[in-house]
Amino acid sequence: MIRNTSVPRLGVCYYPEHWPKDWWRDDAARMRAMGLSQVRLGEFAWSRIEPEPHRFEWSWLDEAIEVLHSTGLQVVMCTPTATPPKWLVDAMPDMIAIDAHGRPRRFGSRRHYCFSHSGYRRESQRITRALAERYGRHPAVIAWQTDNEYGCHDTTLSWSAAALAGFRAWLSARYGSVDRLNSAWGNVFWSMEYRSFEQIDLPNLAVTEPNPAHVLDFRRYSSDQVKAFNVEQCQILREHSPARDLTHNFMGFVTDFDHHAVGEDIDIASWDSYPLGFLEQFWFSDEEKRRYARQGHPDIAAFHHDLYRGVGRGRWWVMEQQPGPVNWARFNPSPLPGMVRFWTLEAIAHGAEVVSYFRWRQAPFA
Repeated sequence: MIRNTSVPRLGVCYYPEHWPKDWWRDDAARMRAMGLSQVRLGEFAWSRIEPEPHRFEWSWLDEAIEVLHSTGLQVVMCTPTATPPKWLVDAMPDMIAIDAHGRPRRFGSRRHYCFSHSGYRRESQRITRALAERYGRHPAVIAWQTDNEYGCHDTTLSWSAAALAGFRAWLSARYGSVDRLNSAWGNVFWSMEYRSFEQIDLPNLAVTEPNPAHVLDFRRYSSDQVKAFNVEQCQILREHSPARDLTHNFMGFVTDFDHHAVGEDIDIASWDSYPLGFLEQFWFSDEEKRRYARQGHPDIAAFHHDLYRGVGRGRWWVMEQQPGPVNWARFNPSPLPGMVRFWTLEAIAHGAEVVSYFRWRQAPFA
């Protein structure tokens, strides 16, 4: 793998598809002038890369990479599988996840897929392979990010038909016989015994709380699907883009899949650090939210830096560092003067090889 851990590096997330082409070269020059050395590209660009099934539009991305490369910037390429385009959802409507109340999680934002859907898994492999074959050996490309923020928006668990079929097969492999499952789950209680794996449903929409053992195994199964999805992309990227590091940008306070299991198949763990947004959004007291409103709770970043250093077996990055107010919290204060510098130095002190800011320019749309 490509490694340069002696000097921490600064990067930025950039979306050339959002901006006029005649801005790109000036943007790249200013990135270099500011001391940035790497740029993340492409994690949400599927509809621009492949506007219609099997019709690829590479020219804009080719040009963007060349502009960055000619300016001396390195590129972290992303697989765009967190944002499958509308034509794919229309062609494969059962690929979307279903929530615990049986409602479809439809197209219109992002992460609108079910990890268990075999058809979508094939499509994610196809677009990953197309990108890897085109850019895998480009001299500017030093690393790859798989997908984007597994688990964000409560998207690990899906109660779809695909998840049900996959869960039954997983249980059969795990227990071997339904009698062993009945014993392990304690299904004699409330006459919950099954006669075959095909009788087992997902643990939702029950009259009262489902059997906790049933719920736990469904969560284990769902975690395994995240790992399997990531492995499929990693295998393709390693084949077509040798000697490049692989990473995934994990989130804060996500506990519904095994991050260490996913970390086994990547070279670097990265995470997306938003100290003010996370403080406002999570379970901290009103007093803590007021006290740390413009600096972030001191435990948030420190905890996650150490967590992801472990997930990455010593190698980790901040893939997205909050540089100012966020646009997704209920309240969006500006960081105190000097706080972004402090957050950057804090990450480096915890061993971060890279701190990358999100994003280069604020979007002019909602």
